[in-house]
Amino acid sequence: MRKGLFALAAVGLLATGSMAACGSESGSDGDSGSSGSSAGKVGVILPDTKSSARWATADLKYLTDAFKAAGVEADIQNAQGDKTQFQTIADGMISSGVKVLVIVNLDSGTGKAVLDKAKAAGIATIDYDRLTLNGGADYYVSFDNVEVGKLQGQGLIDCLTEKKVTKPVVAYLNGSPTDNNATLFKEGYDSILKPKFDSGEYTKGPDQDVPDWDNVQGGTLFEQMLTTNKDIKGVLAANDGLGNAAIQVLKKNKLNGQVPVTGQDATVQGLQNVLVGDQCMTVYKAIKQEADAAAELAIALAKQQAPTSATGSVTDPESKKDVKAVLLKPQSITKANVKDVVTDGFVTKEELCTADFAKACTDAGIS
Repeated sequence: MRKGLFALAAVGLLATGSMAACGSESGSDGDSGSSGSSAGKVGVILPDTKSSARWATADLKYLTDAFKAAGVEADIQNAQGDKTQFQTIADGMISSGVKVLVIVNLDSGTGKAVLDKAKAAGIATIDYDRLTLNGGADYYVSFDNVEVGKLQGQGLIDCLTEKKVTKPVVAYLNGSPTDNNATLFKEGYDSILKPKFDSGEYTKGPDQDVPDWDNVQGGTLFEQMLTTNKDIKGVLAANDGLGNAAIQVLKKNKLNGQVPVTGQDATVQGLQNVLVGDQCMTVYKAIKQEADAAAELAIALAKQQAPTSATGSVTDPESKKDVKAVLLKPQSITKANVKDVVTDGFVTKEELCTADFAKACTDAGIS
């Protein structure tokens, strides 16, 4: 598959040193943006650092770089999974006079409250990565999340086929029930796996949502699944963190590498699990492209220009209204093409190929 997906013009950004709430993160390097810039200030609220490593290691960096390159002032903070802090950060950004607010909601209720406040203040709004249901954001930037789920479902089928597993029991570790993306992922992998269940070729096993994408809870839930159903032969885990939680349980039972486990996000840990055969596959979402797309929209709006990149749309399943959108294409990653993620610069060889994984990297052509 292509390494570069929907190549987007990199646009830049600068995060200020403002830190309105305890535990928040700023993308600042001490510079507050080009003086005299005609663009307004942009506020960005990221969700946490627990559900996925991406929010601290990828999105913050790429958004910061994008705004900085464009000389646009931006305040990027992380709510650390705290809904009250999320709202406090938003209030501070709105009071500070941001012209654009970009959010990754913790849930749709909190997200909608923030979007409503921003709109009342005349601030343009962008849902980033997750759609806020009934939120009414002006724009939405994400990957095709149903397609992400389809890649996971097909990846699990491919791995079970390769292992010549017959009539496998497949367990689901779904994402957070409050995250619309998790709903879309499941829609995708259900569409691929349901025909297998309906035909009797596969058996549908335990099916559990994991609150807040919490990996510890995910591990506990999967341990309970495996205790009550020793015949589980495949695990559809909705992201790499939950996949690793399942893998740790499988290791305790000396089943790692025998039971295929999916993932998503192409985290270093997930890719390492793929390299050594403990994880069947992951899904690479070129986060730099997502960050650049969001920054491009935000910069245009901050400069009071009409954005041109949001050529798609999604229908909010609650409000039934269409939201202008940029939807990017995800990529399935197996051991055969882990090197694509390194080539794209999403992870470095040094991060990935530590001592325990050096041979696996060499075998995978990562040099």
